Amino acid sequence: MAATRGLFGSSLARKYWMALTGLFLSSFLIIHLIGNMPILFGDQEAFNLYAAFMTSFPPIKAVSYLLYGSILLHAIDGIFLMRQNKVARPEAYVSYNGKANATWASRNMGLLGIFTLLFLIIHMRSFWYEMHFGHVPTMDIEGAQVKDLYTMTIEAFHQLWYVILYVVCMIMLGFHLSHGMSSAFQTLGLNHPKYTPAIEKAGRYFAWIMALGFAIIPAYVYLQHLTA
Repeated sequence: MAATRGLFGSSLARKYWMALTGLFLSSFLIIHLIGNMPILFGDQEAFNLYAAFMTSFPPIKAVSYLLYGSILLHAIDGIFLMRQNKVARPEAYVSYNGKANATWASRNMGLLGIFTLLFLIIHMRSFWYEMHFGHVPTMDIEGAQVKDLYTMTIEAFHQLWYVILYVVCMIMLGFHLSHGMSSAFQTLGLNHPKYTPAIEKAGRYFAWIMALGFAIIPAYVYLQHLTA
């Protein structure tokens, strides 16, 4: 019991799990963004094949359970650490100097995380739930019936409120990742005056490439819809 608490329940353990799950979820963002790129080019077939592959290929389905668990663990640990910070104001991550913890993002990681989680719930209800349990029309691709998630996505991106929500939450995600990436590496021990600035810069580039990459897609679809 004590070993289990040490592995999952202590503050230090929670910080390590936050770092590990955060990096894992960040790696998934790369795959997800690449998979969404066909939307920008109006490639209905490619996007639907990607969606079908991600929901039917056995190894991917197995990894998806790890993804769901990581989301849950990251959220639970984040809420715990946020509450702990309010009570005792400990450092959520160890930094080689005070600059990393002086940014707006670092002071509001909990708030940014909550925005990201709320968006994720709405996003998964709109697409993941419908793909798995809803009634999504199908289209024929080389003789196989494939769920037409593309059309459902395009219709969602024709709604201004959803596009605004999506873009705002991607900006929040950008701030969350910009601090979280570098902090995760520092938590895992990659904390050195020589290398940390490069890690922080790479983390910021990654964060905003991901955030802007995702934000551009619904904005482009909506603007294209207005001019059609």
